Amino acid sequence: MTHTSARNGLNTEALEALETNIGHRFNDREVLLRALAHRSWCAENGDEDSNERLEFLGDSVLGLVVSHYVFEHFPHLPEGQLSEVRAGVVNARVLAEVAADLALGDSLLLGKGEDGAGGRAKQSILADALEALIAAVFLDAGFAAARDFVLGQFGDRIAEAAAGPGGRDYKTRLQELTAQRSLGRPRYVVRSEGPDHAKHFYATVMVRDEPFGEGEGRSKKQAEQAAAWVAYSHLQEGADAGTA
Repeated sequence: MTHTSARNGLNTEALEALETNIGHRFNDREVLLRALAHRSWCAENGDEDSNERLEFLGDSVLGLVVSHYVFEHFPHLPEGQLSEVRAGVVNARVLAEVAADLALGDSLLLGKGEDGAGGRAKQSILADALEALIAAVFLDAGFAAARDFVLGQFGDRIAEAAAGPGGRDYKTRLQELTAQRSLGRPRYVVRSEGPDHAKHFYATVMVRDEPFGEGEGRSKKQAEQAAAWVAYSHLQEGADAGTA
């Protein structure tokens, strides 16, 4: 039998599917329902509790998580570039893309007019709902859970933004540097830990069969990029010391 919430019309299966997509099971479903409630739905149903307050909180949580991550993982970048990396990720376009990847629009509570006008695919509505969802995870399970959720969805995009124009990421830079020095092609050894919905990856980059850098992340790509950055930095520092 399908159980339906009288408050919103979303059935249990729909909520569970969304939780599977985002990799978090809510202890308090009410905070999840609130994150999904657009003001148009609230206006039609006499509910004053839309997702706008959660959106406000989620914007701050998202900004802090991304800012802390780029500060810790890209120590070579000056403040101006750190701000650019954050702005390249924390914006309505990227938020809407991530929301679409999670099929968040399918679960939104929209008024009939907004729904009929294609609200489930509108960039502003999706972006706002994702920020509200981040806040819901934060309120339900704390900052660590919200951080895991954000980095799981945005980690690769942060790495791409940090690489800058042209996409010369650190794997590419390391490969170019080792070629210049006749050190051969870097090789990556990656392992993972944790359940499928919350895996964490650890990478070691090998140059001439010796470990030159280690890194970790929420995806294989993140971990390899982090390891490549360590190896690239060490090789560059060695070259600078040799020419000093």
